Order: sequence, then C-alpha cells, then structure tokens
Amino acid sequence: MEDQTSTGQGQLTGLKVVEFAHVVAGPLAGGMLADQGADVVHVEPPGSGDAARAMGPRRDGVPLWFKVAGRNKRSVTLDLHHEEGREVARELIAWADVVIVTLRAGRLRAWGLDWEAVHALNPTAILLQISGFGATSSRADAPGFGKMGEARSGVVHLTGFPEGPPVHTGFSHGDAVTGLMGAFAVLAALHRRDTDPDSFDGEWIDLALFEPLYRLVEWQIIAYDQLGTAPERAGNQLAVAPAAVINTYRSADGDWLTVTSATTRSVRNVVRLLGLPDEEFATVEQQHAGRERLDAELREWVAARPAAECLAAFERAEVVASRVFTAADIVADPVYAEREDVITVDDPDLGPVRMQAVIPRFHRSPGAVWRTGPALGADNALVYGEWLGIDGGRLAKLEAEGVI
Repeated sequence: MEDQTSTGQGQLTGLKVVEFAHVVAGPLAGGMLADQGADVVHVEPPGSGDAARAMGPRRDGVPLWFKVAGRNKRSVTLDLHHEEGREVARELIAWADVVIVTLRAGRLRAWGLDWEAVHALNPTAILLQISGFGATSSRADAPGFGKMGEARSGVVHLTGFPEGPPVHTGFSHGDAVTGLMGAFAVLAALHRRDTDPDSFDGEWIDLALFEPLYRLVEWQIIAYDQLGTAPERAGNQLAVAPAAVINTYRSADGDWLTVTSATTRSVRNVVRLLGLPDEEFATVEQQHAGRERLDAELREWVAARPAAECLAAFERAEVVASRVFTAADIVADPVYAEREDVITVDDPDLGPVRMQAVIPRFHRSPGAVWRTGPALGADNALVYGEWLGIDGGRLAKLEAEGVI
C-alpha cells in the first residue's frame, strides 16, 4: 500500500490547502504549494474525478498528464450537489489555511464557496478565486478557459509572424501562468498573516484568467497610451525592442537552432563568425540597419552546416545559441541532468516514471516529489477520518449515499 505520509520537506510544511478546482490553473497553484511541502487536498466529484484525469496522452490506457498535475496531493471525492457534501466542504474550509476555487461566481454562492461564506467559516482563511473574468466584472458568471485568457491578454496578438494569423502556444499557457501568479499571491497573503497576525482578517485573492499574462507584457499599455499605436506581431523578434540578431534557423541536418544577440558586443561576435566587415556593424545604429542582412547571412551559414558543428562554432565565438529542444532533447541534455531537473518517481500503475523536479530549487530546505497523481478518492479515509475527525459511521453513510 502506498505510504500515506508526505516527506514533510519544503518551505511550506504544515500549510493546509483545499482545492475545489479542476484541470489547470487552480490545481497548478495548489501543485506549486504541494511541491514545497503543503498538505493539499484535491476535491473531485465521485466517479468521474477531475477532467484532467481523462486528458492528454495515455500509455496502456493510463492517462499520463494527471500523474504530474496531481502529484504530492491528497485526492478525496465529494459531491457538492448534495447538502451533505456541502457540509463536508464547510468542514474542509474550516480546517484549511488556504482555499482554492475555480467555479463560476453563481455556483460558488449557491454552494457556499464564495468569499463571504468562506470568511464566515474561517476568518483567517486565504481564498484564491480564479475565474474567466474576475468576481467583480459584469461577466463574473461567464465561463472562461485559459486560451480565452491568452487572447484577451494581448499575448496572442503579439505571437506569430506579421503575414500570418495570431498563434497560441502549444500548451495551457494562460492557465499555467495564472496558476503561478495565484501561488505567488497566496504566499504574499501568508506573509502578511504570519507577520501581522493580530490584524490579519483573512484574504480574498480574485484573479481573472487574462490578468497574469496581461501584467507580464509590461510595455503594451504604456506604449499604446503614449504613442497611440498597438504593437504588432514581429515573428521571433520582440515586438517593441527588436534585437539585431534573434531568430530560428534550420541546420543542414534538419535541426532548428535559436540564435540571440542583443548587445553591441554579442552582435559583433556574430559578424566576425560570418566573416562580414566588422566596421559595417560597429554601432547599434549600423547593427539595427543591417538586421535583414545579418539574418539572411546567418540563415545561409547555418543551413550549410550540421547542428553540432554550428553549436560548437557559436560557443567558440561566444554567440548565444541553442538547439530548439524537444522532450527527447531535454531528457538527454547534460545541463538538465546536472541540475537534476528530470527525476524518476515510482507510480503504482506505470512503475518508474520521469517528470519535472521541484522547481524552484531551495538548497537548504528543498521540496520533494513523494507521490504521483493519486487514484481518485485514494485519501478519503485519511483526510475525512483522521484529519477532519469524521467517524466511521458517518463516513459509511456518506459513501453509501454517493456523497463521497
């Protein structure tokens, strides 16, 4: 039987978190906390579980994504459509330091998971509420997904080539960044709770899916405000701060390489490598005026050589470059190995599996991965029986009625 005790490692050991959140943004916020030692209870509907359990690639019928997305967490089942289920949810809220929710505003109110209800149950609880449009907007009850958030943030408008369509990234970019910002916000609230406990009265973190990426593109609003124009797609260049050399180039053996040179000195390293006249690219103005020439010359140079030869020459010339990595490149890369960023974890269904290590790394008190995503409801007895103190008779009744 799987060990029911976490490693107790990490910066957040002892922190209690309950997630009424599915798929990506909310669970990723909780996952970042779990990787650092927090006890995170992931609440799922009986029978079906989190939709992420059925998403993504499979091996022998076993879904792989949730093995990472659900790692280091406790899975409990709970049907919030039942009043008995909502009563158990209230007990979880009273137990927790942090509550994470991703339901629409109306459903949160109906089920007693909104700020007012959470705060009444647990006055020092921190509520992280993630939604498509934010709790204070006129669209608070509208559905939203991460790709919608990406589109509204301005990021998709800036991604792709000028002559092509806007492009989304090939993963849940908006959801993932929202999860990261949500985890950051929780830590900020915890700092205030722990440094000023006498005045701390709980905290409500209200985060819309479009807001984190919107915040990260720091220059788009001020540029529009001051210049009256919205930045446009620029391919692999930066839309408002183009570098003299920045693009992807295909080698003679078919690999794609990224080359970036943004400083005067680094661009001159490229110029010398290509054998171009150094005096024609001596200043920033000359380098920017010659961007198209540098790009064409570098494209031709890379195309005439295998990737390994290109990368060796770039390193000798102190030109910053990299192969465009696939997952296969990542697991074979010596730097990833030296950083121990790819770890092996035992899984009850798949045996040893490789996945990302805990990131960021704390050297003195590191987090750890002590389990992969657990089976649905694997921790019902532990969480409900031991942590909440629900007796066996009530647990049996809840199970018989389909509440858990």
